[in-house]
Amino acid sequence: MHLAAHVPGAGDTDVRADPRSGPRIDFASFERLARTAERGLFDLLLLAEKPRLREHEGTIHDLDVAGRPESLTLLNALAAVTGRLGLAATAGTTFNEPYELARRLATLDHLSGGRAAWNVVTSSDASTGENFRRGGFRDRAERYTRAAEFVATARELWDSWAPDGTPRPFAHQGRHFDIAGEFGLPRPPQGHPVVVRAGDFEEGDGEGDSDEGREFAASSADVIFSGWGSGGRPPGEHSTRHGALEADRAFYADVKRRLAKYGRGPDDLKIMSGVTVVLGDTAAEAHERAEEIRRQQASPQTAPLTRGAPQFLVGTPGEVAAELVESVARDAADGFVLVPHPTRGGLDEFVDRVVPLLQERGAFRTAYEGTTLRSHLGLADPVRKD
Repeated sequence: MHLAAHVPGAGDTDVRADPRSGPRIDFASFERLARTAERGLFDLLLLAEKPRLREHEGTIHDLDVAGRPESLTLLNALAAVTGRLGLAATAGTTFNEPYELARRLATLDHLSGGRAAWNVVTSSDASTGENFRRGGFRDRAERYTRAAEFVATARELWDSWAPDGTPRPFAHQGRHFDIAGEFGLPRPPQGHPVVVRAGDFEEGDGEGDSDEGREFAASSADVIFSGWGSGGRPPGEHSTRHGALEADRAFYADVKRRLAKYGRGPDDLKIMSGVTVVLGDTAAEAHERAEEIRRQQASPQTAPLTRGAPQFLVGTPGEVAAELVESVARDAADGFVLVPHPTRGGLDEFVDRVVPLLQERGAFRTAYEGTTLRSHLGLADPVRKD
Protein backbone atom coordinates (compact mmCIF):
# COMPACT_ATOMS: atom_id res chain seq x y z
CA MET A 1 0.00 0.00 0.00
CA HIS A 2 0.97 3.66 -0.31
CA LEU A 3 1.02 6.14 2.57
CA ALA A 4 0.94 9.93 2.69
CA ALA A 5 0.98 12.38 5.60
CA HIS A 6 -1.39 15.32 5.40
CA VAL A 7 -0.78 18.70 7.02
CA PRO A 8 -4.11 20.54 7.18
CA GLY A 9 -4.15 24.27 6.80
CA ALA A 10 -5.75 25.27 10.08
CA GLY A 11 -7.76 24.26 13.09
CA ASP A 12 -7.28 21.64 15.75
CA THR A 13 -5.66 19.16 13.36
CA ASP A 14 -2.94 21.62 12.41
CA VAL A 15 0.70 20.63 12.91
CA ARG A 16 1.03 23.25 15.62
CA ALA A 17 -1.53 21.45 17.80
CA ASP A 18 1.23 19.05 18.81
CA PRO A 19 2.57 20.29 22.20
CA ARG A 20 6.12 20.17 20.79
CA SER A 21 5.27 22.50 17.91
CA GLY A 22 6.15 26.15 17.76
CA PRO A 23 4.31 28.98 15.99
CA ARG A 24 2.66 28.40 12.61
CA ILE A 25 5.63 30.01 10.89
CA ASP A 26 8.14 27.80 12.73
CA PHE A 27 9.99 25.65 10.17
CA ALA A 28 11.05 23.15 12.85
CA SER A 29 7.42 22.02 13.30
CA PHE A 30 7.12 21.08 9.64
CA GLU A 31 10.62 19.60 9.53
CA ARG A 32 9.83 17.26 12.40
CA LEU A 33 6.65 16.01 10.72
CA ALA A 34 8.46 15.49 7.39
CA ARG A 35 11.29 13.59 9.07
CA THR A 36 8.77 11.37 10.85
CA ALA A 37 6.97 10.61 7.58
CA GLU A 38 10.27 9.77 5.90
CA ARG A 39 11.32 7.59 8.85
CA GLY A 40 8.05 5.72 8.28
CA LEU A 41 8.92 5.32 4.56
CA PHE A 42 5.84 7.28 3.51
CA ASP A 43 5.39 8.06 -0.17
CA LEU A 44 4.73 11.76 0.34
CA LEU A 45 3.86 14.69 2.58
CA LEU A 46 0.91 16.85 1.50
CA LEU A 47 0.55 20.49 2.48
CA ALA A 48 -3.14 21.34 2.12
CA GLU A 49 -4.18 24.90 1.64
CA LYS A 50 -7.41 26.43 0.41
CA PRO A 51 -6.45 29.16 -2.06
CA ARG A 52 -8.58 31.79 -0.36
CA LEU A 53 -6.57 34.90 0.28
CA ARG A 54 -9.25 37.49 0.92
CA GLU A 55 -7.85 40.61 2.53
CA HIS A 56 -10.06 43.30 4.02
CA GLU A 57 -8.80 46.36 5.88
CA GLY A 58 -5.41 44.79 6.44
CA THR A 59 -6.70 41.44 7.78
CA ILE A 60 -6.67 38.05 6.05
CA HIS A 61 -10.02 36.37 6.66
CA ASP A 62 -9.02 32.74 6.24
CA LEU A 63 -7.21 30.73 8.88
CA ASP A 64 -5.93 28.26 6.29
CA VAL A 65 -3.32 30.76 5.13
CA ALA A 66 -3.08 33.30 7.93
CA GLY A 67 0.35 33.07 9.51
CA ARG A 68 1.49 29.97 7.66
CA PRO A 69 4.35 29.79 5.12
CA GLU A 70 3.49 29.55 1.43
CA SER A 71 3.43 25.86 0.52
CA LEU A 72 5.90 25.64 -2.36
CA THR A 73 8.43 27.81 -0.55
CA LEU A 74 8.12 25.59 2.53
CA LEU A 75 8.45 22.39 0.49
CA ASN A 76 11.63 23.64 -1.17
CA ALA A 77 13.06 24.09 2.32
CA LEU A 78 11.88 20.61 3.35
CA ALA A 79 13.59 19.16 0.27
CA ALA A 80 16.91 20.11 1.86
CA VAL A 81 16.24 18.14 5.07
CA THR A 82 14.70 15.01 3.49
CA GLY A 83 16.10 12.60 0.94
CA ARG A 84 13.30 10.35 -0.33
CA LEU A 85 9.94 11.72 0.85
CA GLY A 86 7.63 13.05 -1.85
CA LEU A 87 6.58 16.69 -1.38
CA ALA A 88 3.08 17.76 -2.48
CA ALA A 89 1.85 21.34 -2.64
CA THR A 90 -1.77 22.42 -3.00
CA ALA A 91 -2.18 25.04 -5.72
CA GLY A 92 -5.30 26.22 -7.51
CA THR A 93 -6.06 26.53 -11.20
CA THR A 94 -8.85 29.09 -11.00
CA PHE A 95 -6.74 32.18 -10.32
CA ASN A 96 -3.12 31.11 -10.98
CA GLU A 97 -1.48 31.02 -14.41
CA PRO A 98 0.13 27.93 -16.03
CA TYR A 99 3.58 29.34 -16.82
CA GLU A 100 4.26 30.72 -13.35
CA LEU A 101 2.95 27.70 -11.44
CA ALA A 102 4.56 25.15 -13.79
CA ARG A 103 7.92 26.87 -13.26
CA ARG A 104 7.60 26.81 -9.47
CA LEU A 105 6.62 23.12 -9.49
CA ALA A 106 9.47 22.26 -11.87
CA THR A 107 11.84 24.11 -9.55
CA LEU A 108 10.71 21.96 -6.61
CA ASP A 109 11.16 18.81 -8.69
CA HIS A 110 14.70 19.80 -9.69
CA LEU A 111 15.76 20.87 -6.20
CA SER A 112 14.31 17.73 -4.58
CA GLY A 113 15.73 15.32 -7.16
CA GLY A 114 12.34 14.29 -8.52
CA ARG A 115 10.04 14.33 -5.49
CA ALA A 116 7.52 17.07 -6.35
CA ALA A 117 3.75 16.69 -6.54
CA TRP A 118 0.94 19.11 -7.28
CA ASN A 119 -2.42 18.78 -5.53
CA VAL A 120 -4.71 20.41 -8.10
CA VAL A 121 -7.68 22.32 -6.71
CA THR A 122 -10.21 24.71 -8.17
CA SER A 123 -11.95 27.45 -6.24
CA SER A 124 -15.64 28.33 -6.29
CA ASP A 125 -15.24 31.22 -3.86
CA ALA A 126 -16.00 34.59 -5.43
CA SER A 127 -14.19 36.34 -2.58
CA THR A 128 -10.95 34.64 -3.65
CA GLY A 129 -11.14 36.47 -6.91
CA GLU A 130 -11.06 39.80 -5.14
CA ASN A 131 -7.31 39.32 -4.67
CA PHE A 132 -6.78 38.94 -8.41
CA ARG A 133 -7.15 41.33 -11.30
CA ARG A 134 -10.08 39.57 -12.98
CA GLY A 135 -11.90 38.70 -9.74
CA GLY A 136 -15.41 37.29 -9.68
CA PHE A 137 -17.10 33.90 -9.56
CA ARG A 138 -16.66 30.99 -11.99
CA ASP A 139 -19.29 28.29 -12.24
CA ARG A 140 -18.36 24.66 -11.79
CA ALA A 141 -18.27 23.69 -15.47
CA GLU A 142 -15.97 26.58 -16.33
CA ARG A 143 -13.70 25.84 -13.37
CA TYR A 144 -13.21 22.26 -14.52
CA THR A 145 -12.61 23.10 -18.19
CA ARG A 146 -10.07 25.70 -17.09
CA ALA A 147 -8.44 23.20 -14.70
CA ALA A 148 -8.16 20.54 -17.41
CA GLU A 149 -6.57 22.99 -19.84
CA PHE A 150 -4.34 24.36 -17.06
CA VAL A 151 -2.91 20.90 -16.28
CA ALA A 152 -2.50 20.06 -19.97
CA THR A 153 -0.70 23.37 -20.55
CA ALA A 154 1.62 22.77 -17.58
CA ARG A 155 2.50 19.35 -19.01
CA GLU A 156 3.25 20.96 -22.39
CA LEU A 157 5.53 23.47 -20.68
CA TRP A 158 7.42 20.73 -18.83
CA ASP A 159 7.93 18.91 -22.14
CA SER A 160 8.95 22.00 -24.10
CA TRP A 161 12.72 21.63 -23.86
CA ALA A 162 14.36 19.43 -26.49
CA PRO A 163 15.59 15.92 -25.51
CA ASP A 164 19.19 17.19 -25.67
CA GLY A 165 18.41 19.66 -22.87
CA THR A 166 18.19 22.86 -24.91
CA PRO A 167 15.27 25.29 -24.73
CA ARG A 168 12.96 25.76 -27.66
CA PRO A 169 9.98 28.04 -28.39
CA PHE A 170 6.66 27.16 -26.78
CA ALA A 171 3.16 28.11 -27.87
CA HIS A 172 -0.29 27.16 -26.62
CA GLN A 173 -3.61 28.50 -27.83
CA GLY A 174 -6.80 27.35 -26.15
CA ARG A 175 -10.06 28.53 -24.71
CA HIS A 176 -8.54 29.76 -21.46
CA PHE A 177 -4.85 30.30 -22.21
CA ASP A 178 -2.87 31.82 -25.06
CA ILE A 179 0.83 31.53 -24.25
CA ALA A 180 3.95 31.92 -26.38
CA GLY A 181 7.57 32.13 -25.35
CA GLU A 182 10.19 29.88 -23.82
CA PHE A 183 9.94 27.88 -20.60
CA GLY A 184 12.57 28.77 -18.03
CA LEU A 185 13.71 25.32 -16.87
CA PRO A 186 14.76 21.97 -18.37
CA ARG A 187 12.33 19.07 -18.19
CA PRO A 188 11.85 18.01 -14.52
CA PRO A 189 13.63 14.88 -13.24
CA GLN A 190 10.30 12.99 -13.09
CA GLY A 191 9.30 14.24 -16.52
CA HIS A 192 6.29 15.84 -14.86
CA PRO A 193 5.69 16.38 -11.13
CA VAL A 194 3.06 13.93 -9.86
CA VAL A 195 -0.44 15.37 -10.33
CA VAL A 196 -2.80 14.79 -7.40
CA ARG A 197 -6.53 15.40 -7.23
CA ALA A 198 -8.62 15.53 -4.04
CA GLY A 199 -11.84 13.65 -4.70
CA ASP A 200 -14.19 14.47 -1.83
CA PHE A 201 -14.33 18.19 -1.52
CA GLU A 202 -13.95 21.33 -3.55
CA GLU A 203 -12.91 24.22 -1.37
CA GLY A 204 -15.81 23.57 0.95
CA ASP A 205 -18.56 23.58 -1.68
CA GLY A 206 -19.13 19.84 -1.76
CA GLU A 207 -18.45 19.54 -5.49
CA GLY A 208 -15.11 17.76 -5.44
CA ASP A 209 -16.80 14.36 -5.69
CA SER A 210 -18.97 15.44 -8.59
CA ASP A 211 -19.05 13.54 -11.83
CA GLU A 212 -16.90 16.31 -13.32
CA GLY A 213 -14.38 15.86 -10.52
CA ARG A 214 -14.09 12.12 -11.07
CA GLU A 215 -13.77 12.56 -14.82
CA PHE A 216 -11.10 15.22 -14.38
CA ALA A 217 -9.11 12.91 -12.11
CA ALA A 218 -9.44 9.99 -14.53
CA SER A 219 -8.27 12.11 -17.44
CA SER A 220 -5.32 13.91 -15.91
CA ALA A 221 -4.35 12.86 -12.36
CA ASP A 222 -1.73 10.40 -11.14
CA VAL A 223 -3.18 10.16 -7.62
CA ILE A 224 -6.63 10.87 -6.22
CA PHE A 225 -7.28 11.43 -2.53
CA SER A 226 -10.74 10.21 -1.47
CA GLY A 227 -12.83 9.76 1.64
CA TRP A 228 -11.54 12.74 3.59
CA GLY A 229 -14.41 15.17 3.38
CA SER A 230 -14.40 15.40 7.17
CA GLY A 231 -10.82 16.65 7.11
CA GLY A 232 -9.92 14.43 10.06
CA ARG A 233 -12.72 15.82 12.21
CA PRO A 234 -15.05 13.53 14.14
CA PRO A 235 -17.94 12.07 12.13
CA GLY A 236 -21.05 14.17 12.62
CA GLU A 237 -19.27 17.49 12.30
CA HIS A 238 -18.78 17.06 8.57
CA SER A 239 -20.42 14.38 6.44
CA THR A 240 -18.50 12.25 3.97
CA ARG A 241 -19.65 10.18 1.02
CA HIS A 242 -17.13 7.40 1.43
CA GLY A 243 -17.50 6.49 5.07
CA ALA A 244 -18.21 2.80 4.54
CA LEU A 245 -16.01 0.17 2.95
CA GLU A 246 -18.58 -0.64 0.29
CA ALA A 247 -18.89 3.01 -0.65
CA ASP A 248 -15.09 3.18 -0.91
CA ARG A 249 -15.16 0.14 -3.19
CA ALA A 250 -17.85 1.69 -5.38
CA PHE A 251 -15.88 4.93 -5.68
CA TYR A 252 -12.68 3.01 -6.47
CA ALA A 253 -14.36 0.91 -9.16
CA ASP A 254 -16.07 3.89 -10.76
CA VAL A 255 -12.93 6.02 -11.04
CA LYS A 256 -10.78 3.11 -12.27
CA ARG A 257 -13.44 2.27 -14.87
CA ARG A 258 -13.21 5.77 -16.34
CA LEU A 259 -9.48 5.43 -17.10
CA ALA A 260 -9.92 3.33 -20.24
CA LYS A 261 -11.66 6.24 -21.96
CA TYR A 262 -8.36 8.11 -21.82
CA GLY A 263 -6.15 5.21 -22.84
CA ARG A 264 -5.01 4.58 -19.28
CA GLY A 265 -4.80 1.41 -17.20
CA PRO A 266 -5.84 0.79 -13.56
CA ASP A 267 -2.26 1.20 -12.31
CA ASP A 268 -1.92 4.63 -13.90
CA LEU A 269 -4.00 6.26 -11.13
CA LYS A 270 -3.53 5.56 -7.41
CA ILE A 271 -6.52 6.07 -5.10
CA MET A 272 -5.66 6.95 -1.50
CA SER A 273 -8.28 7.31 1.25
CA GLY A 274 -7.94 9.83 4.05
CA VAL A 275 -7.86 8.45 7.60
CA THR A 276 -7.20 9.70 11.10
CA VAL A 277 -5.99 6.92 13.39
CA VAL A 278 -6.49 6.76 17.17
CA LEU A 279 -4.53 3.97 18.85
CA GLY A 280 -4.62 2.29 22.25
CA ASP A 281 -3.11 -0.80 23.86
CA THR A 282 -6.69 -2.10 24.05
CA ALA A 283 -9.81 -1.26 22.07
CA ALA A 284 -11.32 0.33 25.19
CA GLU A 285 -8.29 2.57 25.69
CA ALA A 286 -8.39 3.61 22.02
CA HIS A 287 -12.04 4.59 22.31
CA GLU A 288 -11.34 6.56 25.47
CA ARG A 289 -8.62 8.47 23.66
CA ALA A 290 -10.93 9.04 20.70
CA GLU A 291 -13.60 10.48 22.97
CA GLU A 292 -11.03 12.82 24.52
CA ILE A 293 -10.01 14.02 21.07
CA ARG A 294 -13.68 14.55 20.22
CA ARG A 295 -14.15 16.66 23.34
CA GLN A 296 -11.09 18.74 22.42
CA GLN A 297 -12.14 19.26 18.82
CA ALA A 298 -15.88 19.28 18.70
CA SER A 299 -18.85 21.06 20.12
CA PRO A 300 -21.03 19.27 22.69
CA GLN A 301 -23.56 18.53 19.96
CA THR A 302 -21.11 16.53 17.85
CA ALA A 303 -21.83 12.83 17.54
CA PRO A 304 -19.43 10.40 19.23
CA LEU A 305 -16.62 8.81 17.26
CA THR A 306 -17.31 5.43 15.73
CA ARG A 307 -15.16 2.88 13.98
CA GLY A 308 -17.73 2.72 11.21
CA ALA A 309 -16.13 5.58 9.27
CA PRO A 310 -12.79 4.63 7.68
CA GLN A 311 -11.54 8.20 7.98
CA PHE A 312 -11.49 7.86 11.76
CA LEU A 313 -10.02 4.47 12.66
CA VAL A 314 -10.02 3.66 16.35
CA GLY A 315 -8.44 0.52 17.81
CA THR A 316 -5.26 -1.32 18.70
CA PRO A 317 -2.34 -1.18 16.27
CA GLY A 318 -3.18 -4.69 15.11
CA GLU A 319 -6.84 -3.84 14.51
CA VAL A 320 -5.98 -0.70 12.56
CA ALA A 321 -3.35 -2.48 10.47
CA ALA A 322 -5.86 -5.23 9.66
CA GLU A 323 -8.47 -2.71 8.53
CA LEU A 324 -5.99 -0.91 6.27
CA VAL A 325 -4.83 -4.18 4.73
CA GLU A 326 -8.43 -5.29 4.17
CA SER A 327 -9.31 -2.04 2.40
CA VAL A 328 -6.48 -2.52 -0.09
CA ALA A 329 -7.16 -6.24 -0.52
CA ARG A 330 -10.84 -5.54 -1.30
CA ASP A 331 -10.09 -2.82 -3.87
CA ALA A 332 -11.34 0.03 -1.73
CA ALA A 333 -8.04 1.94 -1.89
CA ASP A 334 -4.44 1.73 -3.10
CA GLY A 335 -3.25 3.48 0.05
CA PHE A 336 -4.04 6.07 2.70
CA VAL A 337 -3.51 9.70 3.62
CA LEU A 338 -2.83 10.02 7.36
CA VAL A 339 -4.29 13.13 9.00
CA PRO A 340 -2.50 13.41 12.37
CA HIS A 341 -4.74 14.28 15.30
CA PRO A 342 -3.88 16.93 17.89
CA THR A 343 -2.23 14.77 20.53
CA ARG A 344 1.41 14.21 21.30
CA GLY A 345 3.03 11.92 18.76
CA GLY A 346 0.04 11.50 16.45
CA LEU A 347 2.05 10.55 13.35
CA ASP A 348 5.01 9.17 15.34
CA GLU A 349 2.73 6.68 17.03
CA PHE A 350 1.43 5.39 13.70
CA VAL A 351 4.98 5.09 12.33
CA ASP A 352 6.24 3.28 15.43
CA ARG A 353 3.30 0.98 16.08
CA VAL A 354 1.34 0.39 12.86
CA VAL A 355 3.94 0.58 10.08
CA PRO A 356 5.94 -2.40 11.46
CA LEU A 357 2.76 -4.51 11.47
CA LEU A 358 2.02 -3.55 7.87
CA GLN A 359 5.58 -4.54 6.97
CA GLU A 360 5.24 -7.89 8.75
CA ARG A 361 2.14 -8.58 6.67
CA GLY A 362 4.02 -7.76 3.47
CA ALA A 363 1.64 -4.85 2.83
CA PHE A 364 4.17 -2.01 3.00
CA ARG A 365 7.75 -1.38 1.93
CA THR A 366 10.69 -1.97 4.26
CA ALA A 367 12.94 0.45 2.35
CA TYR A 368 12.68 3.00 -0.42
CA GLU A 369 13.62 1.26 -3.67
CA GLY A 370 13.87 4.38 -5.82
CA THR A 371 14.67 8.05 -5.47
CA THR A 372 11.66 9.74 -7.10
CA LEU A 373 8.06 10.03 -6.00
CA ARG A 374 6.95 8.28 -9.19
CA SER A 375 9.13 5.32 -8.27
CA HIS A 376 7.57 5.16 -4.78
CA LEU A 377 4.07 5.17 -6.29
CA GLY A 378 4.88 2.71 -9.05
CA LEU A 379 3.99 5.24 -11.73
CA ALA A 380 5.66 5.25 -15.13
CA ASP A 381 7.48 8.37 -16.25
CA PRO A 382 5.30 10.37 -18.64
CA VAL A 383 6.09 10.06 -22.32
CA ARG A 384 7.46 13.26 -23.75
CA LYS A 385 5.09 14.85 -26.26
CA ASP A 386 7.09 16.76 -28.85
